Amino acid sequence: MAARHHPLVGGLLALFLALTGLIALPPAPAHAATPVCALVCDTLDPSKAQQDTFPVPNRTINGRTVRLHVSDPDSAAWASIDNGVAGDAVWLDRSWDRGATWEGLLGRASVPGSWTGTRTLMYNITDPVAHRRGWIRACGDAAGVTCTDWVYPKVCDGTSCDGADPATAAGDDTPVPATTLFGRTISLHVDQRGGMAWGVISGGGAGDEIWLDRSWDGGASHPEGSSLGRTSVSSGVTSTRTALFATRDPRGLLYGGAVRACGREAAHQEGSCTAWARPAPTRVRGAADALMASYQTNEGWWRSSWWNSAVALTSVIDFAEQSGRHDYDWVIARTYEQNRGVFPAGGRSSDPIEGHFISRAIDDAGWWAIAWLAAYDYTGDRRYLEEAVTITDYVHQYWDTRTCGGGVWWDRERTYKNAVTNGLYLWLTTSLHQRISGDTVWGARATTVADWYLASGMINSSGLVNDGITSGCANNGQTVWSYNQGLAIGAFTQLWRSTGSTRYLDTAERLADTAISSPALTRGGVLTESCDLGTASCDDNQKQFKGIFVRHLADLADATASTSYKAYITKQADSIWTNDRDALNRLGQRWSGAAPNVSDWRTQASALEALTAAGRLSG
Repeated sequence: MAARHHPLVGGLLALFLALTGLIALPPAPAHAATPVCALVCDTLDPSKAQQDTFPVPNRTINGRTVRLHVSDPDSAAWASIDNGVAGDAVWLDRSWDRGATWEGLLGRASVPGSWTGTRTLMYNITDPVAHRRGWIRACGDAAGVTCTDWVYPKVCDGTSCDGADPATAAGDDTPVPATTLFGRTISLHVDQRGGMAWGVISGGGAGDEIWLDRSWDGGASHPEGSSLGRTSVSSGVTSTRTALFATRDPRGLLYGGAVRACGREAAHQEGSCTAWARPAPTRVRGAADALMASYQTNEGWWRSSWWNSAVALTSVIDFAEQSGRHDYDWVIARTYEQNRGVFPAGGRSSDPIEGHFISRAIDDAGWWAIAWLAAYDYTGDRRYLEEAVTITDYVHQYWDTRTCGGGVWWDRERTYKNAVTNGLYLWLTTSLHQRISGDTVWGARATTVADWYLASGMINSSGLVNDGITSGCANNGQTVWSYNQGLAIGAFTQLWRSTGSTRYLDTAERLADTAISSPALTRGGVLTESCDLGTASCDDNQKQFKGIFVRHLADLADATASTSYKAYITKQADSIWTNDRDALNRLGQRWSGAAPNVSDWRTQASALEALTAAGRLSG
């Protein structure tokens, strides 16, 4: 007679085996899989994987081999079972809360017919769009169930990984005030340079606890990062600290992670936490990480603003070139590949996108051409130069001498000739001439549009650029915006570089001198739009104007070695970092820090450009 096992013993054995990975307990019913798209989408065929590595040991069950396959360039995984028989099965489990619960049976596949093995489809390990960091493992069933270890349980940023000793930190900063609870002090400590953090509880007694929470969406949620490094105060001492934990997960495409320190007094259940904070290894890195936290990895842009995304991409490229860091190089190709196609109205813009980043808004296309020229300069990849030529050819179609003797129309309906479209066209034609060996066509167009621009009346008698010209071909007196001023400064600076004509450099300097001294654009030494004043608010387009101005002023500062331009740019960066930044390194619209102020990825990209320019000029 076969022995019978007590059900409690069997249950405890099953629990033990599950925790050690020898069998898999079923997932909680509420955790059904929601399809994830990051660099790839769930259920991609493994034959399309960019890499095949085996970061955790295989598991063997009844002679079968269960293996976890990972492609880091895709940030995805799949599972296989070998040496099996028909009916053996393999699948993936994926957890968003460090293995507490999981989505089970992902891609479950059974060995068919006379085969001896099979594999699942690919599934994402990470979900940067939803700000979730995942674990994943391979499981198999062959007259018994076994699972591999979870992959990537620790976050690593370069050589720094979760769990390191705070004694190895390169610095110790407390970015937010400590909190107190029943006489205990709970404090958050960060190594700014390394981007690592730890928590400390002091003034307490045995059994008191300290831990970190980590969030990938600025503190809105933290399922993967709750109670990290939870540690108790030992008997006979009054304080303790957690291990170090990272705030960036490059492997998981998660940047700008926020942390807070939390603690509990031994005799009470309630705890208390500090405010959330993000480390900032440098000004530009702190700003860039916070900007990239809003990047839509699956779609390859910053969602809901088309031309603004081109400017944000340009700011990331400028950051990479100035800082020498390659964290975000992948973003350039990702943005290009995901967006050069056709999109219906509402897909990327209120207008249809017709391919090659082109729509009825001529200026929108121009901003993308600037981004691809920046990408070409940084990477040397000629497809970006070719894309810029295609876009600028499109813009050129709207150069029209029949109205006002020249100028590019702002829209396909030919309703308005304005400063932004013509400033873009002048900068692009000049820049293409500089980059295309033996060019005569773009260079000739550049001098033609420059002469027209100077004669158009858009630059008023004070040396400020108004928004455009009337149907009667006169300055329309509309708002002076910093980006129009900046584009003209940059375009005439570049044209001087191409031709050597002091006429163009004199124009750039006049425009710059006026901008930094006129209350129309500068208040208290800080660049200020009209929508930055009083109770006014800037719309989503206007939020990015100032960064464009500073980018081009920095070009003029390089060309002239002007100490006054350099000092002005330094002033902008200092004011942003001192007055316009919160503990999460979010940078607002009003660089003076005046209220009311708002921040989003557009204001972040704009301020990043100013910080990058200041860093370049100080190097």
